[in-house]
Amino acid sequence: QNARAAGVDEVVLVVGHLAEQIINAYGNRYEGVPIRYVIQWEQRGLVHAIECARETLGSSDFMLFLADEVFIDPRHADMIETFGAQDLCVLCGVVEVQERAQVSKTYAIICGDDDTIHRLIEKPPNPMNNTMGTGNCVFSNCIFEYIERTPINQQRGEKELPDLIQCAIDDGQPVKAFFIGSRYVNVNTPDEIGQAEEALGRNA
Repeated sequence: QNARAAGVDEVVLVVGHLAEQIINAYGNRYEGVPIRYVIQWEQRGLVHAIECARETLGSSDFMLFLADEVFIDPRHADMIETFGAQDLCVLCGVVEVQERAQVSKTYAIICGDDDTIHRLIEKPPNPMNNTMGTGNCVFSNCIFEYIERTPINQQRGEKELPDLIQCAIDDGQPVKAFFIGSRYVNVNTPDEIGQAEEALGRNA
């Protein structure tokens, strides 16, 4: 829904677990937006999922949406417009959270005055601010150049999104932050589903 509302002209959906059920549920079109599917045969994390979609995406820039991230007052259309107006490699969607400990669930960012990101820290034990990074990011197609350079996280055995983006930053690519919504709920448990439904209900 967020992709359609943002004016995305095509969805490339990377599927793995329960792929057949997902494909049968959504088909090849959602509310007029065509869907193409890419199967991630090995569950090797988010960066690998992006890599799997490379051939299908071709030379296009793209926006990453994660199925388990729910936003209140989402600003995806504004985010895409901001990305298009600036010569960026990546525009990272971030949210301001009330409890700093929440940042430890995703990643933290260190920014300059113009929202330029200098460093991303994956799951920081002691976040330095209340700005939490999300997986909803807009990418220039040049990001694929940095996948091979991205180190494998030794604890998780897979490449991490913040490390991929950091590789681009370290190579001099422009990366900025964008406040993508007023609230964020990560949905992986029944309790979190309830939180998301409650938040969306209040916002209706």
